[in-house]
Order: sequence, then structure tokens, then C-alpha cells
Amino acid sequence: MELDILSYFLPRLILDDFEIVSFRVLCDIKTKQEIFEIDLDERNVIKNQDSPREYESKGFLKSSRVQDFPIRGKAVYLKLRRRRWRHKESKKEIMNHYQYVVKGAKLTEEISDFLKGTGRDPRRYDK
Repeated sequence: MELDILSYFLPRLILDDFEIVSFRVLCDIKTKQEIFEIDLDERNVIKNQDSPREYESKGFLKSSRVQDFPIRGKAVYLKLRRRRWRHKESKKEIMNHYQYVVKGAKLTEEISDFLKGTGRDPRRYDK
């Protein structure tokens, strides 16, 4: 499957910082329904550092799984793997911090707003 087409269905904010690595169709054991799982790896770009060349990428942290908008009636889960970098001399490790997930939930901000009613189009639903 061509992974580029998935970029039309995913939040732009996430795609600015992460790249699509893989896509799988899985079965949820509890509901016995198919779900989509999309793996995304953080781009190799350090933010908020004066001298990023003094750091080297040292792999990834444990992935986080968050739920996004359904596609064609199937639940969508994004597995985000964030990078960690280490300073070449001091060996201090750093990482980028993101606010894609609503505090206290495992949902993207966009789907949370939609479920709360703030993300809907009032012309369509408030008649």
C-alpha cells in the first residue's frame, strides 16, 4: 500500500513532526472489529536548541498509542515513536515535547474537540 495517501487522513500537526512508517489492519479482540494502526516515527529534527549539531540521535523512546478519527467506520490508532538525542560531550539526553494528546486521555486534540461538540460544523448539525 502507498503510505503517502494516509497523510490526507492524519492531523497536519502530527505530520509536520512525524513521518509515516507503516500501516496495519488489525482485529480488536474485545469488539471483533477491524482497526487501523499507523506507525509514525519522529523526524530527526531537534527543536528549541541553540546548537543541534552538538547532539546525536540515540534511537527512540517507547511508542505511545493514541486514538484519532475513524476512517470508513474503523477505529484508527496512531503509534508515535519519539526520538531521543544525546549531547556528544556531556552525554546529557534531550527530547522534543509535543501536545497532541488531550490531558487525561489517549485521544488526539482534534477528535476530543469533535466528541465534545466544539469541532463540529454548526451549519450541518445545528438545524
